[in-house]
Amino acid sequence: MSTNLPFKQMLGPDALKGKNIVVTGGGTGLGKSMTAMFLQCGANVLITSRKEDVLKNTCEELAKIGNGKIAYAVCDVRKVNEVEAALQKAWDTFGNVNAWLNNAAGNFISPTERLSHKAFDTIVDIVLKGSYNCTLSVGKKWIEEKIPGVFLNIVTTYSWTGSGFVVPSAISKAGVLAMTRSLAVEWAKYGIRSNAIAPGPFPTEGAWSRLFPEELSKKLDPLQRIPLRRFGNHEELANLAAYLMSDFSGYVNGEVVTIDGGEWLQGGGEFNNLDVIPSEMWDVLERMVRGKK
Repeated sequence: MSTNLPFKQMLGPDALKGKNIVVTGGGTGLGKSMTAMFLQCGANVLITSRKEDVLKNTCEELAKIGNGKIAYAVCDVRKVNEVEAALQKAWDTFGNVNAWLNNAAGNFISPTERLSHKAFDTIVDIVLKGSYNCTLSVGKKWIEEKIPGVFLNIVTTYSWTGSGFVVPSAISKAGVLAMTRSLAVEWAKYGIRSNAIAPGPFPTEGAWSRLFPEELSKKLDPLQRIPLRRFGNHEELANLAAYLMSDFSGYVNGEVVTIDGGEWLQGGGEFNNLDVIPSEMWDVLERMVRGKK
């Protein structure tokens, strides 16, 4: 999955100098990769997660990369008080915050009728509520302090097509995309830009195995859905994120950039083809996701 650091970077080492960025869900996966690229381009970055040990390890690893400083704050984006505490820590550490990446997410595949209300709420609360909690707190602060800022939100290609078997995620990501476009208009007068990235399959440890357990991958090869017949490299996504955070993208506002190898064009609704999975296999997959033998 090409996560070897440091990445080959598209922008220069000072392209994000003077940028103080917060990345939610920055301790692992794509959040960690984007954080690494921001640091390589000269930004200061505060990462958040619910797991302090993960944050500490990531900070120790990434502190050796680039010219920017890295810090962390334990934060559950579902809780406004924790979001505001993370924002204040970043402000105190770096002097201010002028860019925010809403990356924290959760997802699992399941026939919708198998989901409990609690399971549904878990995804919606992290993805949609977490994103608007952060956006509202940060946006109010920027407007009050008269600080121009950049929001970057991670959505999905099924934000606009919808997709079976990931309905809580589809609903939530669609809401985040609507928020991105709405605030791009409403808050532009304050010098605040809002954009989004819709990644296709970028394998990550943990999340990938939950979405594509081995038994599922054997039956439905996700590579066959991608015209380029390969998965994305973290370096490619991280370079795109760095560009959208930089002043080079100063006239890009309200845009969602798809980076998926053409997958959604080949078959809109990323998980719709899971209808071929029999009920018995869903039982097996559910036990695997829950960590039961």
